[in-house]
Amino acid sequence: MLGDPAPRRAIPFGIASFRIAGYALWPFGRTTVVRHDAGAGSLIGNVIWIIFAGWWLALGHIVTGLALCVTIIGIPFGIANFKMIPVSLMPLGRDIVPTDEPFAAR
Repeated sequence: MLGDPAPRRAIPFGIASFRIAGYALWPFGRTTVVRHDAGAGSLIGNVIWIIFAGWWLALGHIVTGLALCVTIIGIPFGIANFKMIPVSLMPLGRDIVPTDEPFAAR
């Protein structure tokens, strides 16, 4: 239906998914910071995200990170997987910034 407002409700989850994808593509030299101006909408969205997607994404990163840390070559990628856990568990209300400016975003 053309005037259905349902797609607008999914926009924050889509933006969060692209944020996670960009961070997963190149996690080195970047970090996540919590946005203190995020309101109750982020809290409610994070609860919905944890129920439907976050817990299994975080569990997948834990398992993959442990498997990668078995070899010496995989240790940096395992650490990158462990860095992905907070943003994949609760992506709303977080920003991804370069590591030289984590305090500038606050």
